[in-house]
Amino acid sequence: MTPQDFADLLEKLTRAAEAADGQRFASCFTTDAVYHDYIYGPHRGRADIAHMLEHLFRRDAADDYRWEMFDPMCDGRTGYAWSLSSFTSLVPQFKGQFVIIDGMSRFVLRDGLISEYRESVNGGVAMAQLGVAPERMAKVMNRWAGWLKERPETADYLARPKRQPFG
Repeated sequence: MTPQDFADLLEKLTRAAEAADGQRFASCFTTDAVYHDYIYGPHRGRADIAHMLEHLFRRDAADDYRWEMFDPMCDGRTGYAWSLSSFTSLVPQFKGQFVIIDGMSRFVLRDGLISEYRESVNGGVAMAQLGVAPERMAKVMNRWAGWLKERPETADYLARPKRQPFG
């Protein structure tokens, strides 16, 4: 995948997300892809990814939802991009609250499509904008910490010894 192909794929992905078009969104992924969402968790395969967008995320975000990717970088197998997204919450206890989020996304690419998506977002910033109670924020942050600790990549990282300093 060329850097331009990657940028075009991101444009298709984000426009489909903004339009709440789950099928078009899911078509950006391989049939066995995994989409790791920082709120809704992992979703496997195109049908599950489309469902996450249409019936979970867009259930909670109004039609003003926007998502743009900036500075995409790709080596043909892995891609990264910084993003901004914004929406008005439809979640009953936070309805009407406007949220803007920045994040970094990592894409594992195969055959011109996304086979794995991960995002790194400061969800605490989003929750503060929504007005989430501190006790609930702590509960969510602890859940996210658990997910991080359970990831195979984290276990591999922790199993390796610390590198020696330069010198």
